Amino acid sequence: MSLVTPEFGLLFWMVVIFGIVFFLLAKFGFPVITDMVDERSAKIAKSLKDADEIEARMAAWKVEQAKLVEETRRQQAAILKNATETKAKIVADAKVQAKAEADKILSEAKLQIEAEKESALRDVRKEIALLSVQVAEKVLRNELSDEGSQHAFIDKLVDEAGEAKLRS
Repeated sequence: MSLVTPEFGLLFWMVVIFGIVFFLLAKFGFPVITDMVDERSAKIAKSLKDADEIEARMAAWKVEQAKLVEETRRQQAAILKNATETKAKIVADAKVQAKAEADKILSEAKLQIEAEKESALRDVRKEIALLSVQVAEKVLRNELSDEGSQHAFIDKLVDEAGEAKLRS
């Protein structure tokens, strides 16, 4: 037997066995394989369809996300603007209140200074009056040391009082 050229009997049995195997495969194997290939194709097609849907949803989400980011930025800008305006208003109110308080303190200080000035002037006048009375007393004692000058001074005062009464 030669390996290169098979004999007829060997060739016959090989063809019969091949036919049986082919028949069995055609009857039982190929339908299962084609069903599996069809299922796999359907699964791949479904996965591609799902991927396209997911991609479309992702694109829609990206658009929605961009809108949300833009809206958030607008809200942030509005909040910052509002905060800036509120800050400016608070600062302006504080300045006005501080100026009013300063004016009030200044006017109170002026009134207090004026009252202290009046009090000091009264004290000075009082001291001057006391000093004047003391000086006058000392001068009168020196001038009125004798009785004659005392009588002359009393007469002079009575005359002046009488003239003052006549004028009124």
